[in-house]
Amino acid sequence: MTAPTKSPPILSNFLVPCVHPKSLKFLKSSSIHHVVNFPKIRIHHAPVCCTKLTQWEPSPVTYAPTDDAAGSFLKKSSNIFETLNSDDTTEAPIANSEEHVDTKNQQLGQFQFLKWPLWLLGPSLLLTTGMVPTLWLPLSSIFLGPNIASLLSLIGLDCIFNIGATLFLLMADACSRPKDMVQSSNSKPPLGYKLWNMIASVTGLVFPLMMLLGSQKGALQPQLPFISFAVLLGPYLLLLSVQILTEMLTWHWESPVWLATPVVYEAYRVLQLMRGLKLGAELSVPAWMMHMIRGLVCWWILILGVQLMRVAWFAGFTARARQQLSSASADS
Repeated sequence: MTAPTKSPPILSNFLVPCVHPKSLKFLKSSSIHHVVNFPKIRIHHAPVCCTKLTQWEPSPVTYAPTDDAAGSFLKKSSNIFETLNSDDTTEAPIANSEEHVDTKNQQLGQFQFLKWPLWLLGPSLLLTTGMVPTLWLPLSSIFLGPNIASLLSLIGLDCIFNIGATLFLLMADACSRPKDMVQSSNSKPPLGYKLWNMIASVTGLVFPLMMLLGSQKGALQPQLPFISFAVLLGPYLLLLSVQILTEMLTWHWESPVWLATPVVYEAYRVLQLMRGLKLGAELSVPAWMMHMIRGLVCWWILILGVQLMRVAWFAGFTARARQQLSSASADS
């Protein structure tokens, strides 16, 4: 800490000429110069001591190595680069990365061991929520006639199946992840597959609505009441909309279950339409309605067969890709 002092200023003598004008007669001489002498004035300034540094002054930097007890810091050597060994600096990160990969593989192996129960839990859940209510639950206990209560009861059955199907697809997605987390698990369906699924779903959605519109306009006789149509095909239309949304989400997330999603929903849709045929016989609906439901059953069985052929094609495609990869690695 410094205490800057400043020397006191000194005022010296200076001459001020005084000139008397000639108009004053009582002065004899015309040019007399008088010298006015001012005394010296000394101003004493007290020294200013700065205890704090200003903002523009850098703080003093002191450095003292604390871990150089033995005096080995920067030992004297003929080569200043002897203290830096490139082998040591490169081998340490590699060793750390290998240890990190080993620990990650151990944790991944334990996680893969926990996935084995999902192979049985997922199908069991799908069977419980989808097939048991449809096969063993008496239809007369939930269907009381063409009214809102019966419609809500049938929608409730389909919602139970949708919950089970969603959990099944999540478990299938977890089981389909690769064992090595470094590998990419993204799976993109082909564009032709997307177009085919969208055409099949939109056709199955639009055709019943056109038949309903024709019945309301009087083009189809006898006319079918709206509540009867809603009881027969309302749950079908709702679950088909849920399937379209689920498929679009699996395509967007690039989940490996994009190939199993339509198979799960379309298999249940066949049972759903067969239930509609039983309800149509009890409601004594027009013949054109029964023929339309039978046509929808045939349509979705055809689409389900195409989906199963897609599964076989994908299995063969994966086998060929693995064979090409193994041959390429063997050649290299």
